[in-house]
Amino acid sequence: MNANPSTHDCMHRHDHAAPPLRDRARRRVAQGLVAAACLLPFAVAASGPERKTVQAPGATIVYHAQGSGPLVMVIASTGRGTEEFGLLAERLAARGYRVLRPEPRGIGGSVGAMDGISFHDFAKDFAAVIEQEGGTPAIVAGHAYGNWIARVIATDFPALTRGVVLLAAGARTWPKELSDAITMINDPASTQAQRLAGLRLGFFAEGNDPRPWLDGWHQDVTRSQRAARQRTRQADWWAAGRAPMLDLMAGADPFRPANSRNELKDEFPDRVTVQVIEGASHALPAEKPLATADAVADWADRLPR
Repeated sequence: MNANPSTHDCMHRHDHAAPPLRDRARRRVAQGLVAAACLLPFAVAASGPERKTVQAPGATIVYHAQGSGPLVMVIASTGRGTEEFGLLAERLAARGYRVLRPEPRGIGGSVGAMDGISFHDFAKDFAAVIEQEGGTPAIVAGHAYGNWIARVIATDFPALTRGVVLLAAGARTWPKELSDAITMINDPASTQAQRLAGLRLGFFAEGNDPRPWLDGWHQDVTRSQRAARQRTRQADWWAAGRAPMLDLMAGADPFRPANSRNELKDEFPDRVTVQVIEGASHALPAEKPLATADAVADWADRLPR
């Protein structure tokens, strides 16, 4: 027998004859319990992400978790946290996934050494999140800089990785002016006009509003992450171990011009799926959160479980 109230149970019903007072009181209590049970699923659905903490080797990592189902972890880009992935996470949760958004060291309560570390340390931070969530293999999606960490997780922790999604990953090389724009945007001395120009140059497609990204940058985190890149060999992350990869690109991303779109597909043809979302640039998951989430879920749905 189904313990959950049916639609019929949730409807108000009248009896032709009025029952005794004691029976009427009991019925009111029962109806109240049924009404509460009817509302419970909606309360659960409306609840936001849960804030959780995990101890990793050398760090304490704060992360947000929502939804239920197979795990999808989303890793932020250079110097930024995961708050901007809210709509993306909601959509993935609605598609039947449990979404994990770990904050990098130095943001949102996550703490750990910021100097003398490499991508392997960041991979350990986020692998600890997957392990705390049950240790079942996760889809690891990394935005921009975060794609490198996602690939290291796949390399160092293959048993925890079901697949890797590269969200607006840069090409093997890109113009120095784009890296300079990130430095300028992070600099508190830059004017708002300068930062908006940098955001339009490197991150937002024409017609998309870059102003939400005027905030949310952490200069100390950017320095730490860039130094960690210098301490990590490209060979340590390039191949993403043996995991299947979705190379999800934005049609107007200057970090990934059209002539570079098959870099990974040509090298790993059996493991890489290429997809392009138009109307977006390097800030892809913030510009097109629903299209990005659906592309990730559609691809993940086809992977073996």
